[in-house]
Amino acid sequence: MKPIVNLEETPGKVVGRRLTGDYSRLVSNAKSLMPRLPFPKGAFRFHSHEEADAWMDKHILQGAIRKARARQNQAT
Repeated sequence: MKPIVNLEETPGKVVGRRLTGDYSRLVSNAKSLMPRLPFPKGAFRFHSHEEADAWMDKHILQGAIRKARARQNQAT
């Protein structure tokens, strides 16, 4: 029986291998940009879209304030 693959040749392309260094660098960069979401964990229900938008704006603003204060404390 003749082999399907020529074993004397080196394969030009390998499918399915990942470089772990690139992935870990990507994760560390993502964590440094946004360490966590400014929203508390859980499922929330709102009576209207306006109420949900106000809740989201409040938490985004609180997260931005926390991040700005952390930068000020780090700089001084």
